[in-house]
Amino acid sequence: MVKFAVICASNMNRSMEAHYQLKKHGYNIESFGTGSAVRLPGPTPTQPNIYNFGTAYNQIYTELTAQDVSLYTRNGLIAMLERNRKVKQAPQRFHDESAFFDVIFTCEERVFDAVCEELLNRAGVNSWPVHVINIDIEDNHKDATVGAKTILELARQIVASRDLESDMDRIIEDVQNKMPHPLLYTVAFY
Repeated sequence: MVKFAVICASNMNRSMEAHYQLKKHGYNIESFGTGSAVRLPGPTPTQPNIYNFGTAYNQIYTELTAQDVSLYTRNGLIAMLERNRKVKQAPQRFHDESAFFDVIFTCEERVFDAVCEELLNRAGVNSWPVHVINIDIEDNHKDATVGAKTILELARQIVASRDLESDMDRIIEDVQNKMPHPLLYTVAFY
């Protein structure tokens, strides 16, 4: 079974929507963030809510509902956290993860660069290839849902492939032609 990972900056919105969708369709999926901390909108743009990776979604949910349930319901954070806590316990940081994946989806170019750099720093001593595909997704609820559909289509075609090494360029081109998101692709090594 193909082992997938999906990664955004904070493991809250884009990666979690894709994680939710792929999990719902039976794929072997994990999700992560690459930032130094989990950052969520706060009462003002200069007052974000900042959490450490590993802080349970339930704890974040409880704290935000106590802060201002009306604000965080209006901006979609409450619904997002309700989804997230059904998928897994807490946001995780990719740089702290030792598992190997066959395919890693990233949700913006900055995250793609961070993932590729981290894989390069791991030195590829096992010579285990990993396909890294970036789907450029705006960080909002609507685009996260549309982006998850692109990731789901990529996953569907990847799992259906009999020879992923030979088929990957065709899969990327096919999905790029069907879906609204620009894609980047590379092969890295564990």
